[in-house]
Amino acid sequence: LITGGARRIGAQIVRELHAKGLNIVLHYNSSETEAKSLVSELESSRKDSIIGLSQDLTDTGSISGLVSSAMQKWNQLDVLVNNASAFYPTPLPDITKQDWDDLMGVNLLAPLFLIKESARYLAHSKGCVINIVDIHAHKGLQDFSIYSIAKAGLAMLTKTMARELAPMIRVNGVSPGAIIWPEIEAHKNEHQAIIDQTALKRQGEPQDVANTVLFLIRNADYITGQIISVDGGRSVSF
Repeated sequence: LITGGARRIGAQIVRELHAKGLNIVLHYNSSETEAKSLVSELESSRKDSIIGLSQDLTDTGSISGLVSSAMQKWNQLDVLVNNASAFYPTPLPDITKQDWDDLMGVNLLAPLFLIKESARYLAHSKGCVINIVDIHAHKGLQDFSIYSIAKAGLAMLTKTMARELAPMIRVNGVSPGAIIWPEIEAHKNEHQAIIDQTALKRQGEPQDVANTVLFLIRNADYITGQIISVDGGRSVSF
């Protein structure tokens, strides 16, 4: 089950895991056109291997229904990838309660309740959870305080759930850096400056994140409670 799997990094995770033989439940919210297109594309290469489910993750009361619908397809859940995210600026003078509810809801509350509703199925399959965090969980982004707080919470959720759900379920995170530039026009002129802050002096690709997710699923049986930065060394650069 991959949340926010219709576009950007989520779509690449979907493609990579599907290509490696996993059956996919692709969650989406407003990206219906992209989701249906991706489902059709992957179904054409391997029949009965992917379904798309729509759900507003800020409605925590319906998350159990999303997980139940996912289970109905194959009666098994091996992996939960909490990728869905909301991202927009919230300068302090302009912050509203609605901003808090939206950003915390999608980025932190939804992953918590998805883990809660999925845990018994993941335990049965000795599966894993992978949370897509952000380097700004550790290095706050100016004017994006609520987003940064939510992602910091997701990082801690990863660590606490790794303790609580062990030994049956592994819980890890992937923390992308400069991968896909945010779709916010006012911040596009900062692109090169951010790339210059990375040790590798280049932008990463969604495939870099997808490769790390695949590693944590298939080749990391003794890794839990960890967050892997995929940021070109930005988090260790001055």
